[in-house]
Amino acid sequence: MTRVAICAPACPITPEDAAAVSALAEGKGVELVFHPQCYESEGHFAGPDAVRLAAFLECSNDPAFDAVWFARGGYGSNRIVEAAIEGLNAAAQDKSFLGYSDMGYLLGGLYREKIGRPVHAPMPADVRREGGAAAVARTLDWLAGDTSGLEPSIDHHPTVAFNLTTLAMLCGTPLMPGLAGHVVQVEEVSEHLYAVDRLFFHATAHLSGIAGLRLGRVGQVPENDRAFGAEAEDIARYWCQRHAIPYLGRADIGHDADNKIVPFGLATA
Repeated sequence: MTRVAICAPACPITPEDAAAVSALAEGKGVELVFHPQCYESEGHFAGPDAVRLAAFLECSNDPAFDAVWFARGGYGSNRIVEAAIEGLNAAAQDKSFLGYSDMGYLLGGLYREKIGRPVHAPMPADVRREGGAAAVARTLDWLAGDTSGLEPSIDHHPTVAFNLTTLAMLCGTPLMPGLAGHVVQVEEVSEHLYAVDRLFFHATAHLSGIAGLRLGRVGQVPENDRAFGAEAEDIARYWCQRHAIPYLGRADIGHDADNKIVPFGLATA
């Protein structure tokens, strides 16, 4: 039985979310333990920074758990990630850490420090999406040892996956992992295309030496007062060419129920 602790380093979920996810876990050989902090609320966040940090460390440093699954994205994990990494003990080294979107700050910082196994994967809050039960089940199956939910383009290269905004914010900080030789997958949601272009301008300047870039889905693009004149894939190709980064095509990741799983590093490691 795989034992999984769930905490919310950014935004909260509800007890109803937890109940729905727990029901999906029945019979899969995965035991889920939702930390009470998942339901805390202070403004935008799932409790104050100190509360979110304490819950993360409690889950991560408990040797009784095999994995830490982040409940939801939103915004906020960047406010605690440096203290979170400093506070980890040896028990964290044996764990998988799963999430995406804002959780990329934690996944990136953990990967840089070679702590545990960061994994881009659907989160409990995805159960709210249309078709979200399948997304949550994909992560539960992976936790139980089923690799059928892996992103299909993963090959022999070490690979990472990030929300584009999160990756751009990581670039130039002490949390940014070295990605030379990696395939970098990126996705985005709810950003104007000019903002996507701006994010690629910054992120690609920090990706020298990567094996290539794949573009996931760029969804829910708001309408602007004028057309940008290029689609998301055109933008990705443009900035990859500017920085001599191989553009490798599309990736099956995004803020949706079809979001696939990307273990950081080598998928078979």
